[in-house]
Amino acid sequence: MLIMQIRSAEWVVVRSKEEILATLDKNGRLEGLPFMPEMFAYCGRRLRVSSSAHKTCGPVQGRYVALQTTNLVHLGCRCDGKAHDGCQNGCLIFWHTAWLRHADADASASVTNGSSGCTYADVVAATRLPDLDGAKRYSCQATALTSYAHPLRWWDARAYLKSYQTRNHTLRELINGISFMIFCKIAGPHGERFGARRFYDAFQAWRGGNPFPRRFGLVPPGKKTPVVTLGLKPGDYVRIKSHQEILETLTHDGKNRGMGFDAELVPFCGGVFRVLTMVERFIDEEVGVMRHLKTPAAILENVYCLSLYTGKRAFCTRGYYSWWREAWLERVSDEAVVVEEGQRECPMSAMRTPETVAASAPSPPS
Repeated sequence: MLIMQIRSAEWVVVRSKEEILATLDKNGRLEGLPFMPEMFAYCGRRLRVSSSAHKTCGPVQGRYVALQTTNLVHLGCRCDGKAHDGCQNGCLIFWHTAWLRHADADASASVTNGSSGCTYADVVAATRLPDLDGAKRYSCQATALTSYAHPLRWWDARAYLKSYQTRNHTLRELINGISFMIFCKIAGPHGERFGARRFYDAFQAWRGGNPFPRRFGLVPPGKKTPVVTLGLKPGDYVRIKSHQEILETLTHDGKNRGMGFDAELVPFCGGVFRVLTMVERFIDEEVGVMRHLKTPAAILENVYCLSLYTGKRAFCTRGYYSWWREAWLERVSDEAVVVEEGQRECPMSAMRTPETVAASAPSPPS
């Protein structure tokens, strides 16, 4: 099987349906990675690589850890959930390099693992797992993550080197991220030791960066967190409240009615964005069962985890969509939407995200 070396920003073409099926086993997988029915829509398309997926993250035994993969990339496209009963997670799709060819390569060069026999029906059938206590279970790239990704030690320097070699991150971004990890090791996860958080905030104010992102919520123990209903729908514009305002809606451990406010959301505070969708259902990637939110959460366009403050999982490119309680947002009229909508600066070049990297690309080679 032909394996290509692909770096961020390179143009590729997704191979044909027949070529891809020839690489899959009867379970619709290649080296443990599922090819999902939602991906067939991209066959034959010319796309730009948004990032190498050599470092990712996911839940293992109840906690999120850093994971490593081989020969996988992201193309900036997300799963629409159509083959998984409308799951709204919107996960970035993983692509094995065997399913791609360079845009200027000979289109007649095909690939096969010589042992396929996989059909489209097999790929569709592979989206289901045996029921769990009477509940439907699903299989996808997210639920099968540990089949093709393996634990990664945070101190393994090869992962950082590869992030630079594949152009996932600049040297400055790597230095900033590693410096934050070291700072948290010394000052504590919330910067609570030695008055370090005050120093961090002063330094960031001087350089025009964000204040320390990990802070405790301000809702007193025993008091319920506020509930806000804005009646949002896709296409509406909202302004994300300031970090301080959001802290006033959170319990000490940073939650609003069970939903956590993560440090990765902080760089977007104060920005104006458009609502992409309201999340009501999603597949729990640990068990494969569809979960339903009691109160829908908002997903905003181009707002997702940038892996700036994830510590050992820093430089993951999985790009989880961030979920927002309506209590953290406020409506904005179309007339008030500024030209710089959604382009708020944050440490480590926040806008170098999968979608924006692909969108800003020059025309592909002919």
